[in-house]
Amino acid sequence: MNIGQVAERAGLPAKTIRYYEDIGLVRPQRSENGYRAFSEQDLHKLAFLARARALGFTIEDCRTLLGLYEDEARESADVKALATEHLDQIEEKIAQLREMHATLAKLVEACHGDHRPDCPILQGLAEEG
Repeated sequence: MNIGQVAERAGLPAKTIRYYEDIGLVRPQRSENGYRAFSEQDLHKLAFLARARALGFTIEDCRTLLGLYEDEARESADVKALATEHLDQIEEKIAQLREMHATLAKLVEACHGDHRPDCPILQGLAEEG
């Protein structure tokens, strides 16, 4: 498969696939004319990476996950530890977003949104934390 075909099937932009190749996550064969020739295995890796990235795993986490996936002697505890750490990070981000939401909702509720110049939103943003 060429890069356009594998991009369509993996659901990734060609630019992302080139980046993944540049950083060594995938290593497609090269034809005599220098074009990339992707295998079904390359497609599978790219789809794996797309799903992992969609779940918010970092590139380095993806590298680790891909290594664990390819290691038949892996221990599932290693995979679970990585996923659990990532889940903890997601939960922390959710908590931060909820706090941001509460603060902004309070400021929006306090603002009359009329022709007067006083604005609790701007006052809230100007306050030092």
